[in-house]
Amino acid sequence: MTSRSDTLRTVIHGLDFGPNEWVVDEQRQRYLLDPGSVDATWRDFFASAAQALVPAVPGTRSGGPGHPAADQAPADVDEAALKAVRVAALIHAYRVRGHLMADTDPIGPRPAAVDAELDITAFGLQDDDRTEDFVVDGFAGRATMTLDEVVGALREFYCSSAGFEYMHISSSQERHWIQQHVESPRRHLDRAQQLRILDRLGAAEAFETFLHTKYVGHKRYSLEGGESAIVLLDALLLGAIEDGMGEAVIGMAHRGRLNVLANIVGKSNAQIFGEFEDSSGIGSVQGSGDVKYHLGAEGIYRSPLGGAIGVSVVANPSHLEIVGPVVQGVARAKQDTADGSATTRVLPVVVHGDAAFAGQGVVAETLNMSRLPGYRTGGTVHVVINNQVGFTTLPASGRSSTYATDVARMVDAPILHVNGDDPEEVDRVARLAFDYRRTFHKDVVVELVCYRRHGHSEVDDPSITQPLMYDRIDAMASVRTAYAEALIGHGDISQQHVEDARRDYREQLDRAFAETRALAASGSVRETRAAGSEGSGPGPLGADPVRTAAPRSALPAVTAIDEATARRVIASQTDFPRGFTVHPRVLPQLHRRTAALDQGTVDWATAETLAIGSLLLEGVPVRLAGQDSRRGTFGQRHAVLTDRRTGTEHMPLGSLGPDAAHFTPFDSSLSEQAALAFEYGYALARPEALVLWEAQFGDFANGAQTVVDEYIASSEQKWGRRSAVTLLLPHGLEGQGPDHSSARIERFLQLCAQDNMTVAMPSLPGNYFHLLRQQALGGTRPLVVLTPKSMLRSKAATSSLDEFTGGGFRPLLPDRTVDPERVTRVLVCSGKVSHELDTRRRESGSTGTAIVRVERLYPFAEEDLAAELARFPASADVRWVQEEAENQGAWTFLAPRLHRAAGRLVECVSREAAPAPAVGSARRHALEQRALVESAFR
Repeated sequence: MTSRSDTLRTVIHGLDFGPNEWVVDEQRQRYLLDPGSVDATWRDFFASAAQALVPAVPGTRSGGPGHPAADQAPADVDEAALKAVRVAALIHAYRVRGHLMADTDPIGPRPAAVDAELDITAFGLQDDDRTEDFVVDGFAGRATMTLDEVVGALREFYCSSAGFEYMHISSSQERHWIQQHVESPRRHLDRAQQLRILDRLGAAEAFETFLHTKYVGHKRYSLEGGESAIVLLDALLLGAIEDGMGEAVIGMAHRGRLNVLANIVGKSNAQIFGEFEDSSGIGSVQGSGDVKYHLGAEGIYRSPLGGAIGVSVVANPSHLEIVGPVVQGVARAKQDTADGSATTRVLPVVVHGDAAFAGQGVVAETLNMSRLPGYRTGGTVHVVINNQVGFTTLPASGRSSTYATDVARMVDAPILHVNGDDPEEVDRVARLAFDYRRTFHKDVVVELVCYRRHGHSEVDDPSITQPLMYDRIDAMASVRTAYAEALIGHGDISQQHVEDARRDYREQLDRAFAETRALAASGSVRETRAAGSEGSGPGPLGADPVRTAAPRSALPAVTAIDEATARRVIASQTDFPRGFTVHPRVLPQLHRRTAALDQGTVDWATAETLAIGSLLLEGVPVRLAGQDSRRGTFGQRHAVLTDRRTGTEHMPLGSLGPDAAHFTPFDSSLSEQAALAFEYGYALARPEALVLWEAQFGDFANGAQTVVDEYIASSEQKWGRRSAVTLLLPHGLEGQGPDHSSARIERFLQLCAQDNMTVAMPSLPGNYFHLLRQQALGGTRPLVVLTPKSMLRSKAATSSLDEFTGGGFRPLLPDRTVDPERVTRVLVCSGKVSHELDTRRRESGSTGTAIVRVERLYPFAEEDLAAELARFPASADVRWVQEEAENQGAWTFLAPRLHRAAGRLVECVSREAAPAPAVGSARRHALEQRALVESAFR
């Protein structure tokens, strides 16, 4: 039996829209879901088509199913109305596909005059219809237009030097907003605006040309061919200033970075030239430093009309897109501390390359975070500088999509493509992007289609792999030259004005260059600012105009708390809102927490709760994020409770009173790389907070190795940037197989040097408590904690109240349970295996074995261990015991340190060297673990 909807489809198809039936189908689906989401012409059309199917009754015009009207277009439907529908379909098709015909490529052939699918004949319209008036339902602000006027307007709006992708957005409100802004006459820029654009282009070009002539053969990853990026960023910042925003945080790879630092952030030319001269002091605060095109800076950008905005560029390594989530974290941290509406205060901007945007998975991870509660920043403006080639790889080999930007469609972001050789259109598109972000608080993408005048770097010859492309590029005038000639041709400016501006740029650069050469030996570099901006060189990111948070004290932190504080925090765990129904499997755990202080059985989760709660009461905000972190991977934390009956949520540590700082626990997306980079950036910009990132299992941090290598381990060494982010990595071989066992301690320890971070594997909840509080109150560098799994509920791994009300973190736990004189064997170990060794010692009644626990692996407490070992006879065997394989775990890092502390050779008791962290069989694991413990006592 034929359905009513199928019959309606037959009626519509009977109108013969040819290859553009998809337009009608798409509009019909929207009409069926929400009639108000389509234009009036479509509503009338679908209503008329449906009316044609109503069963024949007196006064109706058509019959029901089986009636001729059901199998063909209604004969009495007005021809003008049908043509109006065809025109509406044409308009819709241009909105959807017009960007494919846009003239956005400055080095490619101009698009065909008309794409076959957008020709009027494809919609059942003919040349005879061109001068006929049609109802257009407000298109271009008109009620009626001739077909020629419609086509002319469509080509102006959608097929000029900008193309607009937005019809994939699910929100009709957003689509209509963009239509209103795109489908309107172009405003003509006044002379001041044109001169502003010319000035920005001139500054960008002069900077690159100067470097190219003065520092021949130096890599700088120039912006030449894409100088309009400076115009684009200028427009964004001017919009932000007009909107009263306080700061913009920019992340970008190395292409054009020096130009942005000079002409947007305001880093002095003298500083930049000094970096080319390699004149910075070897013993500078930046440690070993980094290449000049990876460095960050901060400054103030000023509008010619008054007003200013703080602007910073985040330091970034050569892992191109990894800076994206770092910027999000920095921006979110600043928003969380800003006055007023957070998203109106701080603007995140990320500048991408086309090949990297399409090719690197962290881009999709970061986009996916853009609307999540723990990560949203009110929308990021993504600027993709499309050079149309990677290092040497063309798009046909670098991506499977039509555009480099297609990945952004996944989050319903509008994508605005613009020709980099039309700087006025670049300015307009940038302002549209800013207005969209301000209106909808969502990500927006601007693709600046341009070219790269030189190779990947200035020492590379691109004509080897792209000879025809570079023949065209070599023959092209620069965008500044072309724009200046256009303005001169229109009579807007004189040739003399252009020459005077070029001379001014050159003289300014020459002065800075001469001063740099003269003062390079002494390292005294004069600060020469770029026009329109005031910047500083690399300083601690976060040393920006809107920062209010004070750095942590360098004094030793007092980590013990009083009993009243402990009981207040624990009481919050069972202080539920009236009528709140706790899940029956969770409630007993919470009651055990309240009894733990009196029973002396404080477990791991309770100790963590005490640490976080006490910090909140002391005014220290705490952020916890990770995969399933609110509940905890192992069902241990329950930072947020869910009502069993209503689904409402309650956060126990949120009920500590109005004077307590904020606790913000978030479940993250199933991402490690972007998620950890976000937390690094958050901690970087908010040093007064304790920022915790938790992996579902410790080895999941493998997916974030780039973040660990490039930021966590080395950012202070390279850039002078300190981030006290804390990593919680569940670790332990417990028969769960190779992939849920090891947090890869060895990889973190391999990166440890010059006190760059702390790596700890505490064996008692009390020590974990003090470790977290020490990090929150005095930590200035990253902390990596190897957290337990089975120990979470082990009766052996509990602490008493006095371990929280006294003392502090102990990097080494001595053995006070044995007579030192009778010891013949000292087992040195960390974490879970210490409890297994202690159990074996008690069961065997051994009195000659001491067990010393190393709670902090780095910085290694070598002197403390030497003092502890000195208590025992010099003849006692000293063994390092670890459950990891010999080539993994802490052994290879600690071995020389253990030998020095012991003053003799130290034997390693471990599993045999292996390529995988653990075996797959739980039974085989148990046998191995038993044999390992036994061998420690032989």
